[in-house]
Amino acid sequence: MASLLAAACLAGSLAMFGTGLSDLHQMLTTKSVENIQFLPFLTTDVNNLSWLGYGCLKQDWTLIAVNTIGAALQTLFVLVYLYYSPAKGPVVLRCLVLLAVLVAGYSYFTLLVGDTGTRLERLGLFCSVFTISMYLSPLADLAKIVKNKSTRCLSFPLTVTTFLASTSWTLYGLQLRDPYITVPNVPGIVTSVLRFWLFWWYPRGQDKSHRPLHA
Repeated sequence: MASLLAAACLAGSLAMFGTGLSDLHQMLTTKSVENIQFLPFLTTDVNNLSWLGYGCLKQDWTLIAVNTIGAALQTLFVLVYLYYSPAKGPVVLRCLVLLAVLVAGYSYFTLLVGDTGTRLERLGLFCSVFTISMYLSPLADLAKIVKNKSTRCLSFPLTVTTFLASTSWTLYGLQLRDPYITVPNVPGIVTSVLRFWLFWWYPRGQDKSHRPLHA
């Protein structure tokens, strides 16, 4: 059962990460970052690196494999965005800020928290809070979608893969009895179900008169 859930987590997460390849293709084809959001690449990269640290500390090879691949992909997206961005200053500044957060976190967990059990708990709590904030951050954009009655800005493939990945990780966390894996993925399921409802309530063919938003 655990091996099946691990395979499901790997497949669901890779599918979710793969949805960013369309943005990568667009940047490489147009040599432009127009209509591409940078912050999701950067925050997802930090999230992957944080969970990679948790996986290494816990010696969980599913976490290690998924987040190694995820961090590599997100770093690639960030570097390509930086290369084609006309305003590199703000992009570099955001990267440096989050890099400083990572370095500070690494220093804290390795130098100031000596006990391995305590380090695992605190790192798990940090990863959980960061993941929950990532899943809840688009709620303001979802409110705009309801106001404009348009889902043209939403990615249906990303919604599907997020739902599958979040569900797999929730079940995997329950199997391991690890609340730091289980709890932060529940908001991913909830927000995905909410997006499915929006797709049903505002079908794509009926919103042509509305200006698209980028969520």
